[in-house]
Amino acid sequence: LSSSGRSPTSDLNVALHECMAALDLFLNNKFSDALASLQAKTKDSMYHALTYATILEMQAMMTFDPQDILNAGNTMKEAQATCQKFRKKSTVADSINNLVHRQSLEHFTEGNVISKCIEIHAEICYAECLLQRAALTFLQDENMVSFIKGGIKVRNSYQTYRELDSLIQSPHYVKGENHLHFEGGVKLGVGAFNLTLSMFPARILRLLAFVGFSGNKEHGLQQLQEGASSYSFRSVLCTMLLLCYHTFMTFVLGTGKGNVEEAEKLLKPYLARYPKGAIFLFFAGRIETLKGNIDAAVKRYEECCEAQQYWKQFHHMCYWELMWCFTYKRQWKMAFFYADLLSKENTWSKATYIYMKAAYLSMFGPDDCSPFGDSKVELFRIVPSLKLKIAGKSLPTEKFAIRKARRYLSSNPIPLPVPPLEMMYIWNGYAVIGKCPNLTEGMLETLIEAEEALARSSATELLADDQCVIKLLKGLCLKHLGKMSEAEDHFNYIYVNQKKIKYDHYLIPNALLELAILYLDQDRREEAIKLLERAKQNYKNYSMETRTHFRIQAALHQAKSAPENGMHSGASSAV
Repeated sequence: LSSSGRSPTSDLNVALHECMAALDLFLNNKFSDALASLQAKTKDSMYHALTYATILEMQAMMTFDPQDILNAGNTMKEAQATCQKFRKKSTVADSINNLVHRQSLEHFTEGNVISKCIEIHAEICYAECLLQRAALTFLQDENMVSFIKGGIKVRNSYQTYRELDSLIQSPHYVKGENHLHFEGGVKLGVGAFNLTLSMFPARILRLLAFVGFSGNKEHGLQQLQEGASSYSFRSVLCTMLLLCYHTFMTFVLGTGKGNVEEAEKLLKPYLARYPKGAIFLFFAGRIETLKGNIDAAVKRYEECCEAQQYWKQFHHMCYWELMWCFTYKRQWKMAFFYADLLSKENTWSKATYIYMKAAYLSMFGPDDCSPFGDSKVELFRIVPSLKLKIAGKSLPTEKFAIRKARRYLSSNPIPLPVPPLEMMYIWNGYAVIGKCPNLTEGMLETLIEAEEALARSSATELLADDQCVIKLLKGLCLKHLGKMSEAEDHFNYIYVNQKKIKYDHYLIPNALLELAILYLDQDRREEAIKLLERAKQNYKNYSMETRTHFRIQAALHQAKSAPENGMHSGASSAV
């Protein structure tokens, strides 16, 4: 691994030991120390290069900062070049595949010939670089167009993981001194690919299947759980991916049915070992949020901010979560405070932050003073001018904010009825407050007040849009309060009145999606599947379309994996 004079296996042992020590520093908030301990060997050691790039990638994944994303991508590309130096000088898949079929795996295993041991670790590190570069692509482009365009690189990673997985399953596989680290890498890659691919909307899956990709959610979760429970270099990465899945991906890109209990179980030993670790305090806050313990969540996020001052961008992740916590509590001034902090300190999406500032100002009562003289109309008007592109792509949530803000560009704008509560839906916040009847009842009260105010005002060309926004959000609150029939009526209202909607066409497929999820909760599986297929097939070119398709895919997976019992035949005007 380096020109130290030691044997290659000795170098490998030293490298793994040093890289795990660097990860330990990172998890203890000693970010600069962790990077400094690795930097000198990033050109000569594949594990130092990979770990250095991985830390920068974790920073980018947690902060969404465009500069962090760019730095992580460039560094991961350099790490890939370092790994390439140690790879077998022939096609990876061919090399392994030939050995599998010739039953001579002893020549390419983790534990036999020294040079082969190094090569096999180089393969897993190289594949991991490609996998992490794909993850950065997804962070930048939620609709996966770039992912598919870069399919050859991603496919090489995918195929390598599949072949290495076949290798460790083979009776000819020989375990060496570092086999746990190698096998942990295979489980990370196989698990990540299976879990992520299983979440993709059907239209993307069809494209990916054409070039040989497939994904199984249960297998992916199992592989990651096995990787997380072993003591290896990749254990913490498997754990963090599972934590992200259970606490974020299942909510933002799913139906909000993440396994919070499993997330708690995964987090517990790390929180015990790193009680001041900012990353783990952040996940602890997220878990409390998802359990509906909003005050406890606020406390965890505040602890997270206090735990370290070096990585300021990480505070911004907490500010984002705190903004939503105070939204759930309808404490508009505190929510505005954190949106304002984000607009001044963070560069991820100025348009979104300014939109949220204006949105919270619109919820202030007549006796509330606007902070610093901010005008909601003026703030809404500058949102379209703040559009940002990352890697040539606009953020989906930013596009949504800009579209909603455009109505304020006229000289006599028609106000949005409940803009923060609508954006809260985009981030699946109703699945969070649904666990707290008092929060849900409070939100329903606010929505009823908005509905009554809309009824008192003069009719406008956007009346149907505004009525349907409120109907969707009210329907969610009613569902979580157990008022299923009323919720069903609200979702159906949108479907029946769809032709009256002028701009907010995203409401129609989302109303069908929410009605389908309601039916799934009632074991009305066949009706739910019909609605989901209708939402998927009949509507296109609307706001947040890809995110809606991810949620439809998650609901279809839930519907098709549910037992066929408890069927109801209740009719619906949408079916």
